[in-house]
Amino acid sequence: MASETLPLTVTDTAVRRIRVLQQKENKPEAALRLRIIAGGCSGMQYRMDLAEAPRPTDLVVAQEDVRVFVDPKSMTYLRGSKLEWEEDLFGGQFKITNPNAKHSCSCGLSFTI
Repeated sequence: MASETLPLTVTDTAVRRIRVLQQKENKPEAALRLRIIAGGCSGMQYRMDLAEAPRPTDLVVAQEDVRVFVDPKSMTYLRGSKLEWEEDLFGGQFKITNPNAKHSCSCGLSFTI
């Protein structure tokens, strides 16, 4: 599938970080599960964890040798987003650039549609 048709873009930095997490957790076949839940400063927030297998309705976005699982409801809010990993002097975190978000809080993990 061409990258411009992917519902979610996973950057090279995110791919490398997912590999680190797989190795750290000793789960080389695990994928990153990305979902949206109610809560946070702005009403909705991103949740991420490792998952062994997709759920029957999950959309699977593959980039190189890693996969990201997203449930259909979350993908409604994430369509066109970019998942990347950013590091600074204080550490690192996944960052989601979401064109559907009207407002994001300063932590970057909460947003409003």
